[in-house]
Amino acid sequence: MAGSVPPAPEFGQTLPIEAAPEVVAFLAKRRSASAMTLTAPGPNDEQLSEILRIAARVPDHGKLAPWRFIVLTGEAKDAFAERIAPLADSQANPTKATAALRKLTRPPVCVAVISRHIPGEIPEWEQRQSASAVCHQMLLAAAALGWGANWITDWYSYDPRATALLGLADGEQVAGYLYLGTTTEQPQERPRPDVAAITSYWSA
Repeated sequence: MAGSVPPAPEFGQTLPIEAAPEVVAFLAKRRSASAMTLTAPGPNDEQLSEILRIAARVPDHGKLAPWRFIVLTGEAKDAFAERIAPLADSQANPTKATAALRKLTRPPVCVAVISRHIPGEIPEWEQRQSASAVCHQMLLAAAALGWGANWITDWYSYDPRATALLGLADGEQVAGYLYLGTTTEQPQERPRPDVAAITSYWSA
């Protein structure tokens, strides 16, 4: 994998805004890896801790950290998949729902990003968006460190029985499952939006 992650800045440390062409080059061709191509090895505990630290450096109005992480690996991940497997039969398309579980069982590391609303002055919508930013930042951090990564929300993100087994409290939602591992197949470019077609300039 890529080199080590720099230490976290000290509180109050000046963080200059600087051009980073290598980051732009990375973002210009960022591509998710298919969850079905991810296999061992995955990030170890230390590497995953660094990925989560970077993921948490997202816009967070009010500094609320309205999200948390649930890590699923090894036998615990297998046990979770086994316990939610019977729930696939009651989904709209049981065959498709059962097949979707392979996205959970195949990658060696899974991180569920849990969105939570903290009552107060900050609108709930902003807090939920911050959780989505965490998912994307984790995707970027993992890829930048050389890991294959995929962000998925499948039926087990929404089925209340599955989220109860995951340990969600009232008001919490799964913002996404992040699957991490070593990719066995390099991803190919896919169609992208026509940015000009979806961009407009407001005028008075």
